[in-house]
Amino acid sequence: MGQPIYLKTDIQDTAMIDRDDIRAAVGAGLLSEAQAASLAALADSRRGARENLEPGDEPFELFKGFNEIFIVIGLLILTSGWVAVNSLSAISEITNIQVKVGTTAAVGAVILWALSEYFIRRRRMVAPAIALSLLWAGNAATGLTTYFAQPFMLGQQDFSSLQLPLALSVVAIGVHWLWFRVPFAMALIAVGVFAWALMVAANQSGTPRDFSDLFLLSADGPFALITLAVGGLTFAIAMMFDMSDPHRVTRRSAQGFWLHVVAAPALVNTVALSLLEGDSDAAYTLLLAGLIGFAVVAIVIDRRSFLIAAIGYTVTLAAIVFDGEGAAMSVLLLGVFLVFLGAFWARIRAALLRPLGAILPLHKLPPSH
Repeated sequence: MGQPIYLKTDIQDTAMIDRDDIRAAVGAGLLSEAQAASLAALADSRRGARENLEPGDEPFELFKGFNEIFIVIGLLILTSGWVAVNSLSAISEITNIQVKVGTTAAVGAVILWALSEYFIRRRRMVAPAIALSLLWAGNAATGLTTYFAQPFMLGQQDFSSLQLPLALSVVAIGVHWLWFRVPFAMALIAVGVFAWALMVAANQSGTPRDFSDLFLLSADGPFALITLAVGGLTFAIAMMFDMSDPHRVTRRSAQGFWLHVVAAPALVNTVALSLLEGDSDAAYTLLLAGLIGFAVVAIVIDRRSFLIAAIGYTVTLAAIVFDGEGAAMSVLLLGVFLVFLGAFWARIRAALLRPLGAILPLHKLPPSH
């Protein structure tokens, strides 16, 4: 008998269907061969981290076993050796460093693509897929930047020559994602678009004076607006993935997860730092209201990443507004709240969604339990 497949029905029963049942369904004309193959593949993809999830929990998987960690370590050592060998070769045979690095990156791209074909498409490994996506992005950025960037312009603090290689690097990551569909690569694409937009703005408006200028709406330059816009766009795309897979049984859900990881800090950082700059009771009240709003959004869409991004600013708010004892008590209460929310997330979400059913497309959101 084949591997059993567990299906959860609307009346909260658990039905067990094995491979023989699928074959029988094909023989009876209830399923086509393609549908049967797709159902079996879906059942296989949900095993592992997804198999024993409680209702309302988010599927999250960084690796399936220690062998994947072993392979990742091997990939990192292989990359270090590759870089070292080519660095020594570049020193001993200096002709045209741009051509040398570009050729090395091109050969590295071929090797990384072949490794991706084996570990991602054939073996369907999670941790090696993440590592190979990072290595592909790093290889593309290094090769393209070295080949297209102008050293003399960079020496004069003119970074305009970095726009093209950065854009091409994002395109290269996009091509890798289109073929291999590694969810983590979506985060790399979002970060790449964010970096490219900031680079274009910096070349036109000048380099930001401080890191906080990227998030302060009152700062000179369009950087905070870009952060807010890219964060909002990333959040919208993440919701498109989420709403196309409300039960979170395919990789579209994982794509949405990694996009939320990028979108949440961009949105929360901009709102929180801009409000904190006011340094008044009204500003702190608005900040607290904003953080509560982000928490409500996180609960409604059933994504905890927004809540995680807001935690740091809640602690910061407590430290600024209250004295030492008050801040400690606020952090303690925050911990109690988070533990309570984690323990009763599904019940709280169900109670919150009940009155929102008339205005929200609940059929496109994860079901409440």
